Amino acid sequence: MATHGRIATHALGKELEELAVTGRAALVREIEASGAFAADPAWREAFAVVPRHLFVPYYYVGGAHGYERRWGESPDPRARRRWVSGAYEDVPLATRLRDGELLSSSSQPSLMAEMLAELRVRDGDRVLEIGAGTGYNAALLSYRLGDERITTVDLDPEIAESARRHLAAAGYRPTVVTGDGARGVAERAPFDRVVATCELPSVPRAWIGQCRPGARILTPLATGLLTLTVGGTGQAEGNFLPTPAYFVPLRGTDRFAPGPVALGEVPPRARENDLFRFLLALTRETLDPHEAYALWEREGRPRRDRYGVTVGGEQMWAWLDDPEGPYAWPLPGSSGPSLVEA
Repeated sequence: MATHGRIATHALGKELEELAVTGRAALVREIEASGAFAADPAWREAFAVVPRHLFVPYYYVGGAHGYERRWGESPDPRARRRWVSGAYEDVPLATRLRDGELLSSSSQPSLMAEMLAELRVRDGDRVLEIGAGTGYNAALLSYRLGDERITTVDLDPEIAESARRHLAAAGYRPTVVTGDGARGVAERAPFDRVVATCELPSVPRAWIGQCRPGARILTPLATGLLTLTVGGTGQAEGNFLPTPAYFVPLRGTDRFAPGPVALGEVPPRARENDLFRFLLALTRETLDPHEAYALWEREGRPRRDRYGVTVGGEQMWAWLDDPEGPYAWPLPGSSGPSLVEA
């Protein structure tokens, strides 16, 4: 494991520094209790060491009257205490807003921990992160594997530069690239792991082409977390994790943003069911809601981990239980097989 002996100090003052240390320890205990470290307990040390507050010098908290801005340079000492305490709560933190729209955030730490654990890194792995965000996730990766093995990319130059500053303040210097994450970062390939911290409509083939055989890809898709293993012929296949996941869409993919779904006479119990909504998101270009509902009921309201995705050549399709089984449907931008009901 590559670790850093150079954790930068921040001029918080003794009281706030102690509050940060206490908050970080409590956060690690909460993440551990949630089971998020189960697949790879070695991540516990990274979360115990890397200071999240350095990556959120300000953030926004929603309330009855809109968003409240919390920041570490507030002249009010009580506000500074709220800022540092909030930085170590196990919640996502809004970090960039534009006209009330969320552009970037620091993800919920327990979800980050689960994703990193499920990435199943090994010493020496080279990792590509899609969506630099605040830089916190790249710092955790750098702590575990070393700066030189981590590349993070973001389309927004301001976000990329902000992440670079936060990382430097915490003592980390992975490669931060400004660019389209859907294209990967060819000049830093090949990669052993790819992890996305933003939602995409499908799996970019560029990621698979930039991976070594046996590489693992973990990406949000259709309100779930998809894990793929890359084969030796440029194909990839894998299942969703059981965990729900909601992320800000990758910038530059707005053209794929789906419109509202007319649910018609689908029963209310299904309309509000998270697992049914997941199936709707995964099949929205192939099945109408009534067909999706019939499938969902017939197959026993399947959990996310019964679904998977296969990427091969120009085809990309999702499936239930078996990639060669009776239930399969193409993902956006693909000519994959159409669903056939048994």
